Amino acid sequence: MQIIKLDATESTNTYLKELSAKKEVQDFTIITTENQTSGRGQLNSKWESERGKNLAISILKNRINIPVDRLFLMNVCVSLSILDSLNRLNIPNLKVKWPNDILSGNFKIGGILIENIISGSKIKRSIIGFGLNVNQSEFKNAPNASSLKKIMGHDFNLDSVFYAIIENLHQQLNRPILTFENELYKQYHSQLFKIGVKSNFLIQKEEPIEGVIEGVSKNGKLKVKLENGSLQEFGLKEIRLQY
Repeated sequence: MQIIKLDATESTNTYLKELSAKKEVQDFTIITTENQTSGRGQLNSKWESERGKNLAISILKNRINIPVDRLFLMNVCVSLSILDSLNRLNIPNLKVKWPNDILSGNFKIGGILIENIISGSKIKRSIIGFGLNVNQSEFKNAPNASSLKKIMGHDFNLDSVFYAIIENLHQQLNRPILTFENELYKQYHSQLFKIGVKSNFLIQKEEPIEGVIEGVSKNGKLKVKLENGSLQEFGLKEIRLQY
């Protein structure tokens, strides 16, 4: 494990991707920064973060023996590992919102962005990005955002939270996770936000629908039972949960 701490960078994922393109980077190299100026989420959404208050982490994981059609298993494993770390800090009402958000109650406290390098039919390596709101108190452009401090009422030691998360991730990602696929999905569904609850969604060109989340397929699609009783699967760009 190698940890590289930066004073500032636009994106830890981008920095690690460019670094690994220039030279051989050892397994589980970690980039972290106090100031991520252009953090990204899914679909190039912006991640609002105040300097020195939060965690921005990217991890290079080599030698991943997972087929391309099972790549969402990385999201499942990373999400569960982070939830476990935060549970140990007594953060309440933790859930994972498909596909990549970590919630406490109805508030987003963290986000995951995994970028995979594919070789043939398998994932060659992954860059696992994770942002966690820790000590930030105000969010100007993210009304659904919160932080560990806002939820718990006190500051957290950033280093302690950082090492708790990466040590847990290191342990979990060094297992042959494909072997535990069914078990991991079972755990993931038990922590999935709004599963089994009638909810409102937007699909296609902002068309509203109602349905119930039944789970996530092994190729990473959200399974929703619609009002007419049909069960449909939706990809990342095809549906948005309203909450």
